[in-house]
Amino acid sequence: MAAISIFVGSMYGNAEGLAEKSVDFLNKSGHQAQVIEPATLEALKQADNVLFISSTTGSGDIPDNLLPLFLQMQSEFPMLTGKNVAVIALGDSSYGETFCGAGKQIDAFIEELNASKVLPRLDIDACEYFEPWEAAEQWLQQLASKL
Repeated sequence: MAAISIFVGSMYGNAEGLAEKSVDFLNKSGHQAQVIEPATLEALKQADNVLFISSTTGSGDIPDNLLPLFLQMQSEFPMLTGKNVAVIALGDSSYGETFCGAGKQIDAFIEELNASKVLPRLDIDACEYFEPWEAAEQWLQQLASKL
């Protein structure tokens, strides 16, 4: 059993809804998952297993509720050595180069912070999946088995 801290960036509730389903799924899989609100650097430092779930806003930007944590991470550069981290990015491929931009930024930055990536980032395209759970369920099964 692993304790999994989920940090969510959401503007219109899609990422939040996916995070809630992910908590239920991971808990039923024998883990202890919870959404961390508010998303703080202290909570990130205390977590051993981290899942970021973020939608993308504007021109590939991180949503307002996750942006303060991301900016603080950039400012303080807390090394995540020894932490298992995974990222689910939500986006719309019709936006071209900014598709899943928030998740891509988070994913690239956690590598810089030396986190152990449990799985490759999952990009979920709103043009393909109206409900992100459909795309995330199998990926979360893999995550649950690796933690």
